[in-house]
Amino acid sequence: MVGKNSSEHLPPGFRFHPTDEELIMYYLPNQATSRPCPVSIIPEFDVYKFDPWQLPGLKIWIRPNRAAVSGYWKATGTDKAIYSGSTYVGIKKALVFLQRKVP
Repeated sequence: MVGKNSSEHLPPGFRFHPTDEELIMYYLPNQATSRPCPVSIIPEFDVYKFDPWQLPGLKIWIRPNRAAVSGYWKATGTDKAIYSGSTYVGIKKALVFLQRKVP
């Protein structure tokens, strides 16, 4: 998890807006092999344990079990393919929160 002090090492005005391709090609391999990212700017936590209205108050963002306290996250829509050049490297899913018991 990222602590408050990690952002103190970043320059003023720093914004982190990686593309889907950059996340998969440059950051996910470090995560998958338990290597640290160059800068601790990507926190790790289980988003599925929270209801959607709890997320904005958290200073952290990132299948497990999609059940939350008062409902569950369900995949919806069409999956989006992620490419690096012409090579397929991953998929992006859209999720909706349903406030009811898991079927």
